[in-house]
This record gives sequence, C-alpha cells and structure tokens, in this order.
Amino acid sequence: MDTAHASASALAPVRAPAHDLTPSRASRTPTRPAAGDVHVWFVRPPRSGSVPRSPGAAAGTAADSGLPAPDSGLSVAELRRAASFARAGDGDVYATAHAALRRLLGGYLGLPPAGLTFVREPCPGCSGPHGRPAVVQSADAPTLHFSLAHSRGLIAVAVAPRVIGVDVERLPSTGTVEACARALHTRERAELAAVPPEERQAYFGRLWTRKEAYLKALGTGLSRHPRIDYLGADLRRRPARWAVLDLPAGPEHTAAVAVDGARPDRVTVRWLPAHRPGDGPAAPDAAYGSTTDRSPR
Repeated sequence: MDTAHASASALAPVRAPAHDLTPSRASRTPTRPAAGDVHVWFVRPPRSGSVPRSPGAAAGTAADSGLPAPDSGLSVAELRRAASFARAGDGDVYATAHAALRRLLGGYLGLPPAGLTFVREPCPGCSGPHGRPAVVQSADAPTLHFSLAHSRGLIAVAVAPRVIGVDVERLPSTGTVEACARALHTRERAELAAVPPEERQAYFGRLWTRKEAYLKALGTGLSRHPRIDYLGADLRRRPARWAVLDLPAGPEHTAAVAVDGARPDRVTVRWLPAHRPGDGPAAPDAAYGSTTDRSPR
C-alpha cells in the first residue's frame, strides 16, 4: 500500500462497467486530459533484482544494497528511499513506480523526467506541509493533478485536470478481509457480510481501493479513519461532491479512482510497456492497450 498522490443501493457486488477494449498507439507526447477526462496508467513492476544498480558500487554501500542506477531520472531522495527497503524487490517496485510517474508527468508537461520538482500541499487538517504531493508547473498552463499507487504486482498512475486519488491493491487473503473488515463503515460491513463467501475478497478489495483513493484525493490519507466515510454500493450515500469509480485492473487486483466534482465524461486506462529505471528513454511508439469508459453525464 506504499502510495503517493496529488494536486485523482444494492448489496450485491458492484461490477465494473463494460469497457470497450481497443488497441491504441502512444503519441510521442501525451496529450493532457480534457476537462472531463481522467487518464490512468498501469505498469507491471520488474522481477525482483532486475532494476539496474549503480555501477562500481563497493560492497556494503547504499548502492550495493539496492540503489538504482542514477540515470533512472529519480532524485537523490528517491534513490535513497529505494535503497532503504529491507527487501530488494520492494525497492525495485518503488523505483519503477516513481520513474514511471516522472516519465509520464514529464511527457504531459514537456519536461525531462529528472527536471520535475515535487512539493507537498498543505494538509487539509492541520495546514502542515504534508498534504497531497504536487509537481511544480508553469503558471501559464492549467494545473495537472496526479496520483500514484502501487501494490504487489501492479503500479497505477492517474492524471486529471482536477484533484484526483488512485489506489490499487492485490486481492486480499480471507484472513486479511476478516481482520480489516472492522475498519469499514457500518453499512459497508453489512454489505460485505451479505456477499457470498467466495466473492468477499474481491468485494472487500473494491471497497478498500475506493476508500483509499478517496482519502488520498482528500489529502488526508489514512489519518482520517476509514470507517468515517461510506464508499459502498449505494451511490446516494457516498460523499457529496466526489465521484469514485472502480477500474479494471486484471484478475489479481482491484483499483479505483476518486475525483473532485462530477463523474468524469471519460476514463481512459492504458497499460504502459515494461520499462525499468536505468533503461533510458521509453520507446514512444510502443503499442498500448487502451480501455475507455465513456461515463454518462
């Protein structure tokens, strides 16, 4: 659940809306999402130990313990964070996620990935400098908001012209569902209990990713208790002024996105080709799988 984000009635399981799966080709420069659009990018992290490391690192140094190569586009702080994980695989996922975020935002903003500067917005609860992450942008262009999430086996980046939060989670075990259900809203717990046992893991996953996406968009994260807000099947009871949508993330994960305001006109989901930190520029003309949900107004 290591994530970053910035300035995206029935009791039966909620099914993801039908999507029109069509192949597309990435443009050399990503086009900013229109006012009513949301872009979501999924990335598969590399196999453990496959991220290139700094050459010439002496045994026992930070680089030897898991520091990605410096040409990954990551900042010094991000490189050190990637090296700090006890398991190399976790550091690989962190490095790949943040390199993908830089690569995508750099494309949208017309900047080199290494040239991006990230800051923190004020916390909505205490006004401290630990709210939503944001990227420094030109004052002449509309603000581009983003959110980053990664779980075991999948990375998600969401981009929109309004505040957004995204979350992705691997399907939980039965034990995890039982242990974490007590953190849900009362009505959500009732919905979960009404679902057939064989469907509860997926149903809980959808509930939890909606909840985390919404809390990240708020800027509070889990410092706001998960049971306060209802994100279950009854759309009328969900938080006012927010749209929270499930995303198609494959058979092993659930994902959701939350945006400030009305339901998006269109949510486009793309799978980014495998690209490891240190590999150099991504092939801009590689084929992408694209899923577009033309949301009703």
